Amino acid sequence: MKKIALLSAAALLASAPASAEYLYGFGNISVNYLDWSKNTQDRTGFQEDFAYLELEGGAGFDWGEVYGFFDLENVQDGSDELRTAYKGTIAYKIADTDFRLYGQHYATDSKGFAANNTVLGGQYRFQGDGWFVTPWVGAHMTITNPSWNDGFTGFNGGMFGWTAVYNFTAWDQKFWISNWHESEFARKSDYTDVSGETDDVSMNGALAFWWDATEHVTTGIQYRYAYNKLGTVGNQNAFIYSLRYNF
Repeated sequence: MKKIALLSAAALLASAPASAEYLYGFGNISVNYLDWSKNTQDRTGFQEDFAYLELEGGAGFDWGEVYGFFDLENVQDGSDELRTAYKGTIAYKIADTDFRLYGQHYATDSKGFAANNTVLGGQYRFQGDGWFVTPWVGAHMTITNPSWNDGFTGFNGGMFGWTAVYNFTAWDQKFWISNWHESEFARKSDYTDVSGETDDVSMNGALAFWWDATEHVTTGIQYRYAYNKLGTVGNQNAFIYSLRYNF
């Protein structure tokens, strides 16, 4: 399972050109606390608040963009309860246009459960002065390995989503708003039967407000939402409180 996840992530990065013009980049390390709503905890019976550390970065080149993060979750409970999660994405420009070939790989691993999701498709980049929106869609492959059943491996319908960022200045301070969103569709019944999510359509994302307090320090609050995702049916929501150090 872990070997498949690592090979998928490496394939995304290996597809980038060896030589390219560097345009921009960013990186940060952050401490975060996710606080589930009481309704979510009462209804699911298993979602618990947790702290996590995150390493995040991205870059733009003349051929396209790359992005990735690595999370270490449940740090408040010690090494026995740690979870890991990571995502890597690549968007490769098609000729001199705003269309891209798009790929992403997401994996999570904890005691008793592991999942890997790979998407291959296309993306379009809208951008202007201080903002961008990048909708994408693609075919979806899923591998799950829960300890309580045989899991699922194979094609699992499709996925679409977007990333959006808007920067602005107020009271001589720098602020920005971000939103990432993913929706799965036409998921296989063999997957929903073992995942606990039942429906063939899902929704997953976060809407965030950020303040660049200094060149190196950013703080923010994120509204985390999900529907028929994260191992349960219906709506789930939480707030995430974040403090970042920017490299």
